Amino acid sequence: MFAVVRTGGKQYRVAAGDKIVVEKIEGDAGSSITLGDVLLAGEGSELKSVSGLSVAAEIVAQAKGEKVIVFKKRRRHNYRRKNGHRQQHTILKIVSIGGSDKQG
Repeated sequence: MFAVVRTGGKQYRVAAGDKIVVEKIEGDAGSSITLGDVLLAGEGSELKSVSGLSVAAEIVAQAKGEKVIVFKKRRRHNYRRKNGHRQQHTILKIVSIGGSDKQG
């Protein structure tokens, strides 16, 4: 069974046992969370109802992404700015799809 869930402004197609990298979610490694915003669910090519459906996941690790260099320059004005950014990520392992959503 698969589901399409929305978290961090992005959508992910997940199945039980998958590992996904999402925007930072609060929690420690090893704690379990529930993704309640399920957009679509199905088995093969058959679609199922998503009312009351939730996805249980376990936090594997809190990590940082690759460094992105932001470089600004204006010609002939001696203006140069160099900045770096590393995005915070959470690695999730999908435990199960189904059950009722307790958060409403």
